[in-house]
Amino acid sequence: MLKKWILILFSVSVILSVITEDSTVISSSSPTSSSFWFNSLVGDQTFTFSANQSLEFDFYRNSCPNAEKIIRSTLSQLYDNESAVAPALVRLLFHDCFIGGCDASVLLNSTNGVEAEKDVIPNQSLKGFDVVDNIKSRVESVCPGVVSCSDILVIAARDSVVLSGGPFYPLPTGRRDSLVSYPQTALMELPAPTDNLSVILAKFLQRNFNEQETVSLLGAHSIGAVHCSFLTERMSNFNGTGQPDPSVEREFLKVMTRKCENNSSSEFIDMKSDGAPETGFGTHFYQSLIQNKSILPSDQQLMTVENTASWVRAYVANTFLFVKDFSNAMIKLSNNGVLTGPLMGQIRVHCSSTL
Repeated sequence: MLKKWILILFSVSVILSVITEDSTVISSSSPTSSSFWFNSLVGDQTFTFSANQSLEFDFYRNSCPNAEKIIRSTLSQLYDNESAVAPALVRLLFHDCFIGGCDASVLLNSTNGVEAEKDVIPNQSLKGFDVVDNIKSRVESVCPGVVSCSDILVIAARDSVVLSGGPFYPLPTGRRDSLVSYPQTALMELPAPTDNLSVILAKFLQRNFNEQETVSLLGAHSIGAVHCSFLTERMSNFNGTGQPDPSVEREFLKVMTRKCENNSSSEFIDMKSDGAPETGFGTHFYQSLIQNKSILPSDQQLMTVENTASWVRAYVANTFLFVKDFSNAMIKLSNNGVLTGPLMGQIRVHCSSTL
């Protein structure tokens, strides 16, 4: 109940900050123009949200005033039928924004023998493309050729967090869609479940995310699922030893083994319930790390270095701190490497293909 009220108060304070902005356009004319500030309704903490200066709040206010409402209502209907769409869209956003920026390049299909991002190994398990297409189709029926696929994806991912019990965070819009895809960059630079912590932190740092921001972003792992095929070695042949990963708590290892006993690619461990003290979006992901009940070995490594372990403990102790840091990091991620203006990118009619 406490966490629920913290999230409500946090979201209300974010909304109030947006309403009281002096200008919709984020300009560069003042020292604080690249950020927007609001005072928390809980305690006396102040939060800073960085925004790309070339984006605007309510960018479609004249060209498609109901755009965000259509995205939200369509996603809500789909979520009611299948809640797995939420973590799928959050993961899809990460894989898009981490490679080439938030430009919807991950949505493009391979054409004429040229491989696209979505077809390289790290992206072959991505889901949610049909959800984005569904939302785009409904937006196009009202405002043809106006709203970008990249804006639809960042808004849908944000609303997915909210539907899963997480915080609302403000997002400026005005992104345009990439004309190209980046398969080789995705293949080499996306963090992998098998990467060691130093490699993961280096990949995030390359995108200007520090250790604190990296740990907070990984809090998205409180929702979603991991296919058993990713866990086989951890359960029975960790690092070629022929034994399970010794860092896994024994009873939780039994849970993992039982869930994946047939070693089927269709079976999975549910991050939001299996072995977790609570369900839905929240700090139980960090609690699982402290208890050695992490599903992914790459996540458990956060406890092996004090610089990251200290943030894990901080988020377990302070839900509001996690909510604030996660929201900041998601805004930063969603504004990474965007294309804006008439000379950059395009507005795709179909998210899987360029014009």
